[in-house]
Amino acid sequence: MTDTPKFPICETPKPLDPAQKAALMEEIARLRKEKNAVILAHYYQDGDIQDLADFVGDSLDLSRRAAETDADMIVFCGVRFMGEVAKILSPQKKVVIPDMAAGCSLEESCRAEDLAAWRKANPDHVVVTYINSSVEVKALSDYIVTSSSALDIIEAIPPEKPILFAPDRHLGSWLKRKTGREMELWPGSCIVHEEFSEEALMALKEKHPDAPIAAHPECPFSILEKADFVGSTKQILDFVLSRPEKEFIIATEQHIIHQMKKAAPHKTFIPAPGMDGDCKCATCPYMALNTLEKLAAALRNEEPEIIIDEALRQKALIPLQRMLEISAQAAARRAAAQ
Repeated sequence: MTDTPKFPICETPKPLDPAQKAALMEEIARLRKEKNAVILAHYYQDGDIQDLADFVGDSLDLSRRAAETDADMIVFCGVRFMGEVAKILSPQKKVVIPDMAAGCSLEESCRAEDLAAWRKANPDHVVVTYINSSVEVKALSDYIVTSSSALDIIEAIPPEKPILFAPDRHLGSWLKRKTGREMELWPGSCIVHEEFSEEALMALKEKHPDAPIAAHPECPFSILEKADFVGSTKQILDFVLSRPEKEFIIATEQHIIHQMKKAAPHKTFIPAPGMDGDCKCATCPYMALNTLEKLAAALRNEEPEIIIDEALRQKALIPLQRMLEISAQAAARRAAAQ
């Protein structure tokens, strides 16, 4: 396995003055129309980028929605693996991202050559890979999962088949507890969710005893066992909007709170605290690399562009399609049971 990678320092970008911001917004609007581009923004992006995007959501959902449009170009404001998924699903469209350095600690923790060696050492295992991974790693996998589809996928795999799960050990551990399946876990983790503090979380809960805790399954078990709800980013959003409580503690990247405040301005959303007792850890340094200036430049120059060899794309598409098929079947069963 590769050495522990170095991650970018999360820095708050220098705010734009109103005239600069207005000029950028005008340029982005013009270029989007001229180039027939669709702008996607992950929930973890800055609020300004979320507000100007055509679609805001989780990574796979965004790629699927973009594939259904007649856009010639996809501008994915997220991280690199998300742009790759968009290209896998829309090979005929040009896909650009604002900053090619916007990676992911989970992706960085699991290189294709290391996964290939792990798979070779465990030839009887099925390889299930979280979507937070490179296209090369996806191409070596049997199934891809998202945090919202993972349970359905694991439960659809024949019970006699042991599983290699990569690259998030916390999501994998949560799935093991939920399903009881035999799974070997890759030792990767998300640098955002890894830093939430159980002690600080409980201190915050004492101050807000009626506030349910909603956590992403990328969090360590010490956080998940304290949570009132565990789910994907979109599932957390749906949870807080459907509940009657007026306060919530949110244990995931804090920019999702932008959508929560827009949808429920009468409610209060509190970021879960980090190891130092504050919420600075809840900002992804990779997501923070994307700015309005870089978004405008990506539209203007049509780069950095995501380019994937066609043979590699086809290999990576297979496990993605398996996930989509199983997820659709599971959704149909749930709908029929209602």
